[in-house]
Amino acid sequence: MKTLIKIVILLFAFGLQKTVVAQKIQAFALIDTSKIKIGEQAKIDLFINYSGANKKLNIQWPTIGDTLTKEIEVVNVSPIDTTIPDKNDPNNIQQHQTIYVTSFDSGYWAMPPFQFIVDGDTAHPVLTQALLLEVQTIPVDTAEASIKDIKAVYDEPFSWKEYLPYIYWGSAILAVLVLIYFIIYKIARNKKPKPVVIQKPKIAPHIIALHDLENIRNSKIWQEGKTKEYYTAITDTLRVYIEGRYNIAAMELTTDEIMTIMRSQVIDNLSKDKLRQVLSLADYVKFAKAQPIDVENELTLSNAFDFVKGTLREEITVENSQFNNPEQK
Repeated sequence: MKTLIKIVILLFAFGLQKTVVAQKIQAFALIDTSKIKIGEQAKIDLFINYSGANKKLNIQWPTIGDTLTKEIEVVNVSPIDTTIPDKNDPNNIQQHQTIYVTSFDSGYWAMPPFQFIVDGDTAHPVLTQALLLEVQTIPVDTAEASIKDIKAVYDEPFSWKEYLPYIYWGSAILAVLVLIYFIIYKIARNKKPKPVVIQKPKIAPHIIALHDLENIRNSKIWQEGKTKEYYTAITDTLRVYIEGRYNIAAMELTTDEIMTIMRSQVIDNLSKDKLRQVLSLADYVKFAKAQPIDVENELTLSNAFDFVKGTLREEITVENSQFNNPEQK
């Protein structure tokens, strides 16, 4: 009976030791840039830190193939090197590997976390954070490809005889057009005047934007788990507002392209920062499947309201009276 108790105590101590060691293992991934052009390379550094107290610790690194995802290709993978980053703590060991990647497909591409297997425990791998890479296209300069003459055109001496046929025909056509004009003019005078249709003035862009943002607030779709639809509705509303307010085709532009164009507009820096927060966080939600917390969801809608109010141009029309500012209700 005593022997059985000793065995149980030893097994418990061994399991506790493995748990303590596992808790000291940390893995993380760093990318030197989150934005490249097609064909350019980005560097990813993988690190794993662990305690050297357990000399028999077996760490299996993630297997890196020719691609990380369908869109991201692996160019080169360095050997794994082992160092002691802090000389005052020789038990803290760090292993490092560098991966060079590239992509030939434009867009936002998410890289899943890298997995490290410790002591063959595949059920509880040590994970890094996920990474996001934006791949941009390269604009083509069509000016260099324009067609040019081999030699300059020779000038011919001027002669009125060459232009006489054009003068005759031009005069005849002009006389016919004048005749047609007078005929149409007389017919139009005999007809009764058409009733004047008064066109309703257009609604100011900021009135529409604030009205739509209030509808988004009342719908509470992110509380129902529809986070992507929530951020899409907010950004689409702001893009439509920017098109109407600044005459910019914002629906067809990326976040960076919009922010670049907005630099030339007379907008205060606070409004620009709020616009960038809304568009950037929405990109992470839509392309990297990020899940913002409740505070971020509410702050994003609040920043959208503030951007519209901070950049609106007062346009008083008859139609505008039908749409009150939602924030004044």
